[in-house]
Amino acid sequence: MRKTTGIVARKRFGQHFLASSWAAKVAHAIGAQPSDVILEIGPGRGALTHLLSEAAARVLAFEIDRDLVPLLRQTAGPNVTVVEGDFLEVNAGAVRAALKDAGVAAETRLRVAGNLPYNVASPILFKLLDLGADGLPLTDAVVMLQREVADRLTAMPGTKEYGVLSILIRHKADVDRLLTLPPGAFRPQPKVHSAVARLRFHPPQPAPRQPEVFERLTKAIFTRRRKTLANALYAYKAAGGDEALRRAGIDGRRRPETLDIPELVALADAFNEQ
Repeated sequence: MRKTTGIVARKRFGQHFLASSWAAKVAHAIGAQPSDVILEIGPGRGALTHLLSEAAARVLAFEIDRDLVPLLRQTAGPNVTVVEGDFLEVNAGAVRAALKDAGVAAETRLRVAGNLPYNVASPILFKLLDLGADGLPLTDAVVMLQREVADRLTAMPGTKEYGVLSILIRHKADVDRLLTLPPGAFRPQPKVHSAVARLRFHPPQPAPRQPEVFERLTKAIFTRRRKTLANALYAYKAAGGDEALRRAGIDGRRRPETLDIPELVALADAFNEQ
């Protein structure tokens, strides 16, 4: 039996440890296969790590809490490598080096799993996109999130949940909600419900001519999401908005929150043409 006595959740790391009965449900949703190599973010006390290691070929677990690392290394199976450090500070080169040390071939496709701390869930999702853009071969990520974050990831245009997170993540990943978990699924119990979502990564759809323009424009106009597009575009550029709207074939009387991803890409590309 794995020893976890005396391990206390730390508020500064946003720790809420998954109960073993719920860990089994999450592991089932992940559906690890014998050939899988999994990057686990925030293994905590190892409830999910243990199940993943039984099903997958290799688990590379990133843990920020240095007091948990010795426990994980002591109790983990031989196919688990525990990396101490903040996943948000990891780059693709560091991941490749850790995989090489674990005997994983550089071209191996990678899956991601994790019970993400609520306070850094969105930055971690964007970090995964950055790692993919840097050439790390990520196929999918099954992650635990605050339910409201999952709502934003799956939100449709025109809804209050739809915004920058919905757009920038779904531009590069298909998102499905798999499970909803009550506060009682964790120790200590959070004050909110949680959800498990799967992100299936793909190339940008559609691909903008200049990705950085698409990202800046999206963030800018959603600071004025309830304004008309004609007015909201001043948050991006003081001039040229009307011409860009004309080139993109978009009515400037619409609001930013009504635009889908292809329309936003078209609008960004229209600014590039000027």
